Amino acid sequence: MQLVVARVGRAHGIKGEVTVEVRTDEPELRLGPGAVLLTDPASAGPLTIETGRVHSGRLLLRFAGVRDRNGAEALRNTLLIAEVDPDATPEDPDEYYDHQLMDLDVVTTDGTEVGRITEISHLPSQDLFVVEREDGTEVLIPFVEEIVVEIDLEEQRAVIDPPPGLIDDRAEVVSTRGEENDSAAAGEDVTGAGA
Repeated sequence: MQLVVARVGRAHGIKGEVTVEVRTDEPELRLGPGAVLLTDPASAGPLTIETGRVHSGRLLLRFAGVRDRNGAEALRNTLLIAEVDPDATPEDPDEYYDHQLMDLDVVTTDGTEVGRITEISHLPSQDLFVVEREDGTEVLIPFVEEIVVEIDLEEQRAVIDPPPGLIDDRAEVVSTRGEENDSAAAGEDVTGAGA
């Protein structure tokens, strides 16, 4: 099975290094020196990672045969793809590969059907499930333990406990009389859940 593990960003310096947007929870395994990666577009690869290092919080890679800034810049926006055993699972039992989560049915804790996961969006602060509803609309569900309470791969479903307003238009109204601190705290719990 092929999985996108990173996207090449811009060139860094003049010796062929590139920044990468990591799209895997296991960069040390998938993006280590010696790893051979397929690419999209296919004409850019395959690429063999020669070196990797972290600089100012960003992963920098150098590929075999890419020795200057022009060669590095030519790879910009290339997707890096790893071959992964489809039966492999992450070491942490609370982590999942994207392919394991795709097409799971999403239901609330009371059994209400929400939709089906069609995409996993990896943001810097948290991951989001893109869930397609029966009517064709989409809803974004933060993949945080406060909201996604269970992933059941055998039953092919994700159980969520959404805060008011996440999957419907009914927002919770909080009294502002003498409880401003409680209101602020409640708001932080919802917006700061994935931070």
